[in-house]
Amino acid sequence: MSAVAKDLTHSREAVELRPNLYWIGAMDPHLRSFDIILKTANGTTYNSYLVRGSEGVAVIDTVKESFQQEFFSRLEGVADYAEIRYIVLNHLEPDHSGALPELMRRAPQAQLYISVRATSMLKALLKPKQGAFDYTPVRDGDQLSLGDRTLRFLHTPFLHWPDTQCTYLVEEKALFSGDVFGCHYCDNRLFNDKVGDFRFSFDYYYAHIMRPFKKYVLAALKQIEPLPLTLVAPAHGPILRDRPRRYVARYRELSSPGFMAEMTEQERSLIIFYMSAYGSTARMAQAIYGGADEVDGVRVSLYDLEGGEVGPFVDLIEQADAIAFGSPTINGDAVKPIWDLLSSLAVINLSDKVGAAFGSYGWSGEAIRMIEDRLRGLKMRVPEGGMRVKLIPTEEELAECREFGRRIAGALVGEGESKGKVIEFEDL
Repeated sequence: MSAVAKDLTHSREAVELRPNLYWIGAMDPHLRSFDIILKTANGTTYNSYLVRGSEGVAVIDTVKESFQQEFFSRLEGVADYAEIRYIVLNHLEPDHSGALPELMRRAPQAQLYISVRATSMLKALLKPKQGAFDYTPVRDGDQLSLGDRTLRFLHTPFLHWPDTQCTYLVEEKALFSGDVFGCHYCDNRLFNDKVGDFRFSFDYYYAHIMRPFKKYVLAALKQIEPLPLTLVAPAHGPILRDRPRRYVARYRELSSPGFMAEMTEQERSLIIFYMSAYGSTARMAQAIYGGADEVDGVRVSLYDLEGGEVGPFVDLIEQADAIAFGSPTINGDAVKPIWDLLSSLAVINLSDKVGAAFGSYGWSGEAIRMIEDRLRGLKMRVPEGGMRVKLIPTEEELAECREFGRRIAGALVGEGESKGKVIEFEDL
């Protein structure tokens, strides 16, 4: 059946991807927000797949519970429930597992296969009235036979939950990738060579879902890139049948640091951001910059937040080894651009980066401790207590700022006692 010939938001027919391989998912074109943080201007799809082998049928992922009747209608068009031997969940989030309880009720003989990390999550996701399911946890490289077809499991944790895995249909060279290579883009034509331009949605999805887990993306790519691929079938968005390796290559590009190519392996980077009301915090920032720049092996950058937008700074922070934030204290708080930047950092991994805070104040200087608390909440190391100066910094205080900068930079290259030290909030 042609994917172009049917309006899949109204039709309940399955779509054949290959002989005896079907899409049985659901369309959600009116969705405009996903998991609160993602905007979905084109809606989304909940992709589920059915594989028929000579010795039975496997269903790979289900759909959101509110769309399960659409899912069951498509499934019933290509298989009887009694034929289903296996149900595979690559990821247990409710938009993939919502129809599982009803599917297990209709096909009680089917065996459920999930990753070893998904076992505890399965119990938490299912309501007590739904009872316990018999399931088999699988590890990387485990296989299932459908007679003339073989499913192989790839362990790909934290893309984007701890439980995630991919499933590879060996004979068809087809990868059921879960959330990897997916996007929130709903189009009746279903296939990447038929739908509209979804490049923005693909990159946007990566930025908000996969970007915080880049190291896990790179680990997964080591498993996926060697595979022969004729089809990549993600859990959301278009099915990638035309040159699927382009999308694998795009993940490699998005996950590879750019600035690091400009630095040697031995160099470390420190970025200093600041906002200044009357110039005092700016003078502190410049002194900290000067001190840090004296440390060999550390490349230091200085940015005034008043002159830049948040988005590009997030990219810089992701590739930096240390970040210092400077803010005056106004009405007992740090200034809004500092919070705007800090609130944008949830999309990247900051674990074990060095953080620091500084600023001038007129009354009590709460901003510095508030920033430090946020840095710890982002899992950054804070090896130095914040640098605070009342009103206009003196030459002696600027000298202390320069030393502060030297110590922060020194923590990156193993100088001084501050390396690895963390100042706890209750000690301040």
